[in-house]
Amino acid sequence: MGIATFVIGLLPTYDSVGYLAPALLALMRFCQGLGLGGEWSGAALLATETAEKGKRAWAAMWPQLGAPIGFLFANGTFLLLIYGLDFDAKTSASDHAFMTWGWRIPFLASAIMVAVGLYVRLKLTETPVFAKAVEEGKKVKAPLAEVVKSNWRELVAGTFIMVATYTLFYIVTTWIISYGTGKVTDASGVKLSIGYADFLELQLIAVLFFAACVPISGRLADLFGRRAFLLVVTAAIIVFGLCFELILDPSSMTDGTMLFFLILGMTLMGLTFGPMSAILPELFPTNVRYTGSGISYNVASIIGAAVAPFIATWIVADFGVGWVGVYLAVAACTTLIALFSVRETKTVDLTEV
Repeated sequence: MGIATFVIGLLPTYDSVGYLAPALLALMRFCQGLGLGGEWSGAALLATETAEKGKRAWAAMWPQLGAPIGFLFANGTFLLLIYGLDFDAKTSASDHAFMTWGWRIPFLASAIMVAVGLYVRLKLTETPVFAKAVEEGKKVKAPLAEVVKSNWRELVAGTFIMVATYTLFYIVTTWIISYGTGKVTDASGVKLSIGYADFLELQLIAVLFFAACVPISGRLADLFGRRAFLLVVTAAIIVFGLCFELILDPSSMTDGTMLFFLILGMTLMGLTFGPMSAILPELFPTNVRYTGSGISYNVASIIGAAVAPFIATWIVADFGVGWVGVYLAVAACTTLIALFSVRETKTVDLTEV
């Protein structure tokens, strides 16, 4: 993942190599996704399998904080570059400093974090739970085949438990930028015109709510159970989706209304994202826990994340912004069904499954 991020900063532009540029960018993004899925599973298992009794969701939420903190650093860095280089997305020329080299700085600077992450990764050892499984001969040679054969129900459930989270995140972070800055026109013909830098500022404020709600969700998931807590949050996401037409009506949109929408979305994102690194690993036995939770996480990203911005863009152009919310609500309904299909995992002993 780190190498792919760094390489993005070295990619040629469309002006120099044509369609090869976006193809290479898509390839690097694919590599980032593969790396994220694998490392997420390791971080989630390290947190859950070493947690104190009764505090597993609290311990597991720490890896989840990486998303809002990373979002703050990323958007904050680009905002500083935009202001520092006096860049305006609507009026600046294509040969502006930000367009030619400024955007590369955050990607190249990621090499520092890659080095730190690699150092930490090399110092880690196996968790006691996994070490015990190896000692007892429970480690399997082909965990992928084993988890598909023996735990396919958990794979399907785990995947759809994550779908609402991914769909929500990419609607309130990626698609909404295009909608809010006027790159996407509503079916009514109205186009919003919030400045790009102004929109990043609104997102940065909202992400603070995302970050604050992750630890809150960890505590509440330990108190009430992962399944019970996520059922309530998922129901709230459905209600949020059904309010899109009211909140995002382009004819009455203001910066304040957009900020309200982003805060609501990011708050729900923090509440649903926090317990995921507890509930997904808890669904699987030790010998396939890493593989099972990783597959669920990654397949959910394909279903809920990879296509969400494109589907939302098509929906808003042809049917209006209210139907984007319906799309989110439908995705959340699949998560609701998946949650009803699994048992509560709060009291599961990870050393015995």
